[in-house]
Amino acid sequence: MKFELTYKPYGMLAILIQWPARIDESIVLDMVSFEQKIQKNKAILETVITYNSLLVCYHQTISNINLEIQQLKKLYLINIPTEIKSHVLWQIPVCYDLSFGLDLLHLAKEKQLSVEQVIALHSQVNYFVYFIGFQPGFLYLGGLNSAIHMARKSTPRIRVDKGSVGIGGLQTGIYPQDCSGGWNLIGKSPIDFFDIEKQPPVFAKIGDQIQFYPIDLEEFFKIEKEVANGSYTLKNKLL
Repeated sequence: MKFELTYKPYGMLAILIQWPARIDESIVLDMVSFEQKIQKNKAILETVITYNSLLVCYHQTISNINLEIQQLKKLYLINIPTEIKSHVLWQIPVCYDLSFGLDLLHLAKEKQLSVEQVIALHSQVNYFVYFIGFQPGFLYLGGLNSAIHMARKSTPRIRVDKGSVGIGGLQTGIYPQDCSGGWNLIGKSPIDFFDIEKQPPVFAKIGDQIQFYPIDLEEFFKIEKEVANGSYTLKNKLL
């Protein structure tokens, strides 16, 4: 399926390509396919994907922007075989203990649910990885059950611990590093979502899926130690 795309200059070294403004798995997969075609051009420095846009960055100033856009338009329509990358379902342990889920009780009360219902709704979904950004290793996930959508906090916390699992609006996600943040915290994962010593440093990629599964505090600290000494193997399976 081909989409109606818009192309516009993004400074002197880049072109922004935009798909329809909606969150859609088919759009993301189409962007990934187009990205693979574009990356064969040695003039390209890098590409960056978001929910519905692809930024194409060049090594040098684009001398003729209109010509370059026309070439990109033609490239999009050409059926060039691209690499079919296998996608993975990553099973991520999350401890929903209230010592980590600082907003879990409040969220449950606001949604007129029990804590157990919130945990079940959050962990019984396969979330689609739309893109990676904000911080290295921060996965933008789609698929959160509408029953637990919750607006971001009006006043962000100055510090949110690495591994914290939160809900912000219609999204859920995991903070890969310590930082400030305004999402509603419902748990914590002992997994490293970004490790500069590994290749690639982020285990998940666009198009993969994430499934959370609940663990207790004892299991959390056990996995945390295994992650620290390098003996933990993340559960996963090919889709």
